[in-house]
Amino acid sequence: MARMQSLALPFRQRGLISLRSLLLLYTGSLLLLILLASLAFSFDRFRDYVSDQLEGHARDGATAVGLSLSNAIDGRDPVASESLIDSVFDSGRYLSMVYFDHSGEWVAGRQTTVSGAGVPSWFVTLADLPLPVGRAEVVRGWSRLGYVEVVSHPGRAYRDLWHVTIGMIGGTMVVGTVGLLLLFWMVRRLLKPLKALEKQAEALGRRDFRKRVDVNSTRDLNQVTRAMNQMADDLGALFEGQAKLIQHLRRVSNEDTVTGLASRSAFDQRLKVEVESEERAAPGVLFLIQLDDFTLYNTTYGRSEADRLLLSIAGVINQFVRDHTGAFAGRRSGAEFAIFLPGVTQADGIVWCHQLLEELDGVYADRASPMDVMVHGGVAQALEDRNARELMVAADEALRQAQTRPQTDCQAADPERDGHHNLETWRAIIRWAIDHDQLSLWLQPMVVNGNGHLVYHQVFSRIESDEGELRAAVFVPIAERFGMIAEIDQLVVRHALVLLERQPQASLALTLGASSVASDSFRQDLIECLESAGPSRKRLWVGISEQTVHHHRTAVGLLVRALNRLDVAVLVDRFGVGGVPFSYLRNLRFQGLRIDNSFIHGIDSHEENRFYLESVVAIAHSRGVKVFATGVETAKEYDVLCALGVDGAMGYHLGRPFQADNDN
Repeated sequence: MARMQSLALPFRQRGLISLRSLLLLYTGSLLLLILLASLAFSFDRFRDYVSDQLEGHARDGATAVGLSLSNAIDGRDPVASESLIDSVFDSGRYLSMVYFDHSGEWVAGRQTTVSGAGVPSWFVTLADLPLPVGRAEVVRGWSRLGYVEVVSHPGRAYRDLWHVTIGMIGGTMVVGTVGLLLLFWMVRRLLKPLKALEKQAEALGRRDFRKRVDVNSTRDLNQVTRAMNQMADDLGALFEGQAKLIQHLRRVSNEDTVTGLASRSAFDQRLKVEVESEERAAPGVLFLIQLDDFTLYNTTYGRSEADRLLLSIAGVINQFVRDHTGAFAGRRSGAEFAIFLPGVTQADGIVWCHQLLEELDGVYADRASPMDVMVHGGVAQALEDRNARELMVAADEALRQAQTRPQTDCQAADPERDGHHNLETWRAIIRWAIDHDQLSLWLQPMVVNGNGHLVYHQVFSRIESDEGELRAAVFVPIAERFGMIAEIDQLVVRHALVLLERQPQASLALTLGASSVASDSFRQDLIECLESAGPSRKRLWVGISEQTVHHHRTAVGLLVRALNRLDVAVLVDRFGVGGVPFSYLRNLRFQGLRIDNSFIHGIDSHEENRFYLESVVAIAHSRGVKVFATGVETAKEYDVLCALGVDGAMGYHLGRPFQADNDN
């Protein structure tokens, strides 16, 4: 299996500090530096204060002892002097107290060693208080006996300094913690719009213009948020304008201006693809319906009233088409309409045609009263030996037969031919294939324009029957009618995930049925299955038809968001049919569009479709959405698509389907 081009992911810078972290780091560091400087300054000032106290205490002690030795006792008596010094020294407030004679000889004294008095030794070493010496003279009358030197004990000073330091550190930590918390709160509050702006920028990167920033902060940030909101509004308005433009182009190129149904050329082109394409060719029936005496009605009631009648008729036909999966309708000319129902037998077609004609007859008769009016229809079966032009001729012949009847009626082109199983046989074939897991995967390459590399392989399912393998285009419309498409889709998803696990380089794309997407249980089972598949699910593309997006908007939204969370790419399949508004791309994250092959067929000679596709590519690319083309059957078609810049193309010209188990 060839590799798939990886989806472009938004570039993320890694390892760079955020603005909030930078502000917190800088301001917090500055706050801590100020607090530490204040703590160091306070410690130094108190240390100086304690040193001054020690010096004063030593000086006072020396003076007191000197006076006592001079006057209270006879300083010439060593024993008396020793007793006096002992009594004073025993107070424990002195480190050293020594009495020297006038020649410097020791007379009496006491000394001890420095102790921290319960203070850690490292703190004593750190503080390293100076030990000033207090000195006083000892005299007797006019005779100088000697001097006293006193050193105060620093233990209490170290203890006081230790307690004060602990208090300052605790206070600094409290102030610092409170300050950092207030700083964090303030910075977070001030920069809160930046987080919202980041999310808004990411949303803009995903082409989601709905995100708004309503957080108020500083004047500068408020100006930035207003500018970002204005830019999002402008981009959203631009996209809305582009969506309206592409919708207008689609209407001009492919829709009837009065009824909104497909134009004659658009219907014929889609019918040709449905009937003649090898992969899509399937059983089905074509209705041609005409209002009798419409020219007289137009003359009698006027053109405006005639247009309103046609619009009412188109409303009934549109409802009929919505009730039949895969059906499509168009206005051919005047009051003639065409409807194609894939996967329908002629017998069922005749019954449904009668029911539709009765409803149309009621609308026509009410508006035309008192005129007598009728509605006629022709039914023709799509057969393998009948191309689109021959099918149209057969239906037209049946319509002419019906118009010979004097009342509302429809006729079949080949009443003796059905050519396909009846409904119960179809039900049995599909049920047996589901119950016995008789489903095979067929793959067709979607190639990158210009280099032939693969984007993915499109998955088609086929079931086994007594007639051989039946293509999806044959049995899927019938399975939708019987409510069995969800079971088939579950089998396809499981088989595809097994194939992805077995082939690590493969990338696959599959399309889900409308009933499957609308089913809550199916969506839940699908998400659980993808979650258990692991990383291999990232190589899967899930397609949802544009009609399904339009008619099941809520269910599609839930599924698309769940798939986005699992990194599973989602694309809109059969894009362009049915006149669905383009605005859903604004609210849902799709990674790709797959243009319906009715727009691709003959695009080299179809200027309107070429211009339409060119506009789709430009708008989709502006939203970051890839555009793929299907049904490429000629080299000229492929050349035009390459020139238009589509991201990938698929068709028999580029590669035919092959069974998944093959080595192709």
